[in-house]
Amino acid sequence: MSRASVRPSASERNAVLEVKDLKKAYGANEVLRGVTFRAEPGKINVIVGASGAGKTVLMRQIVRLERPDSGEILLDGHDITHLGEAALEPHRRRMGMVFQMSALFDSLTVFDNVAFMLVEHTDLSQTEIREKVMRMLETLQIDGTADKMPSELSGGMKRRVAIARALVYEPALLVYDEPTTGLDPITSRTVDDLIVDTAARAGVTSIVITHDMASVYRIADRVSYLYKGTISYTGTLDELREVREPRLREFLDASGVASRG
Repeated sequence: MSRASVRPSASERNAVLEVKDLKKAYGANEVLRGVTFRAEPGKINVIVGASGAGKTVLMRQIVRLERPDSGEILLDGHDITHLGEAALEPHRRRMGMVFQMSALFDSLTVFDNVAFMLVEHTDLSQTEIREKVMRMLETLQIDGTADKMPSELSGGMKRRVAIARALVYEPALLVYDEPTTGLDPITSRTVDDLIVDTAARAGVTSIVITHDMASVYRIADRVSYLYKGTISYTGTLDELREVREPRLREFLDASGVASRG
């Protein structure tokens, strides 16, 4: 039986990710200073913070694009912190990544971009891959773009393709890095709706790293505030509206976005 031919159950798809006392420095610049964080399974977990707070560095540790200096990264209880590439591969298959600027392969069509992971990392036949890719493009309402090149797409369409590429592999954990950066307000709202719909329909655990508070109020189940390399607050949206912690209150007020509800 091919590696990707069996769809995981709902419980298997609701990944639990935890980081414990994570630290990362580049030379004398200590970016992460003991981050502890738990992504609630099946929820949209948002990490906010000002520019330079360490959000993207934290994301790179979570998906193991980099190795932290110390601390632990646990995926469903498995310590993946210091695994080598071969041992890390089965855990990486449970993770999908939507990069800040979509990070599509410019030389590949939309279809081939979305199919890439299936071609490289599964034993599915070409027919099976085509069926899965076209089904995913239809789900995200971009099936008319299958033969287009990334250069022919708008920013919002590129984000949809990036989400399709991450989802087609049926991950248990989906990580978004600044998904609305550079988009106009209408397209940003469309991407937010897509994130919420994806979480509900696919049952994945989502981590969204952003500084866009309008987006946070639209999508978040839980919000964590990253300040100077540590998580200084975690709570629900209702709790966030009532927060009095001075640094977080200042950040929220400076965003200029009134909380919904």
